[in-house]
Amino acid sequence: MKTIIAKLLRHLGLIEFDLLTQTTSTFPADEGLPPGKLFVVRDGQFDKWACLACPGGCGRTINLSLNPTRRTRWAVIADYWRRPSVLPSVHQQNECGCHFWIKNGCIDWC
Repeated sequence: MKTIIAKLLRHLGLIEFDLLTQTTSTFPADEGLPPGKLFVVRDGQFDKWACLACPGGCGRTINLSLNPTRRTRWAVIADYWRRPSVLPSVHQQNECGCHFWIKNGCIDWC
């Protein structure tokens, strides 16, 4: 329900976002991740991965480890409307080379 209301508020120009979070218990398939969604893979009470389609348009899936004991690790914080903020920035090391921040659901290019 929050997703529908958030999209309505975006349509009315009251909030902005490029991404909304969705929690899942299974790792999403690499092909066909929908744009505009950041999937948080949760096992029980633990968030393990954040997965999203590359916003640069290369078609790749970006998988970010949320495991606190691994390096490099990221943190995902979602607000009331499920807009994610991701720390630190995301820097693709492949031919795409995208480098961006995700703040309050908005992609902020470096």
